[in-house]
Amino acid sequence: MTQKAALSRFALGFIAGFVSVLLFHQGVLALLHAVNFTPRAPFSTAPTQPLGIPQIWSSAFWGGIWGLILVVIAPRFRHDKNYWLGALVFGAIAPTLVAWFVVAPFKGQLIAGGWKFAGIVTGLLVNGAWGVGTAGLLRLFSRRKLFNS
Repeated sequence: MTQKAALSRFALGFIAGFVSVLLFHQGVLALLHAVNFTPRAPFSTAPTQPLGIPQIWSSAFWGGIWGLILVVIAPRFRHDKNYWLGALVFGAIAPTLVAWFVVAPFKGQLIAGGWKFAGIVTGLLVNGAWGVGTAGLLRLFSRRKLFNS
C-alpha cells in the first residue's frame, strides 16, 4: 500500500467514525431517550471538560479516533457476516470499556456509571451501533473509491 493510499484509508476511517457518531450512535441514543430508557438526550451541546467543547462534537471527534483503530483492524475480519459481527463487538466493547474505566475516573465520575443497568446497556448499544455504522461507511466509501488511490 502506498503512503498516499494509507493516508487516504486513515482519512476514511476518521470520517466514517465521525459521521457514524452523528448518524448511528446518536440515532440509537435518540431511540433509547424517546422510550425513556435513558435520561441522556442525543446531540447534547453541553460543554465538556476541560475545554468546553460541545459534547456532540467531542463525541464525534473521538468517534473519528476510534474509526482510525477500526480501519486498522477491520481488514482482519472475514468479509461475510463476521465483518459486521466484528465491528459490532469492537464498537460495543472497546470504546465502552475505555469510557467506563479510563474516561469516567479521569473526569471524576463513577466507574461504569455506578454499574446502573440502563447506563451499561446504553453504552453497549450506542457504541455497538457506532461500530456497525462505521464499518458500513468504510465499505460504502471504499466501494465508491472516494478515498482510494
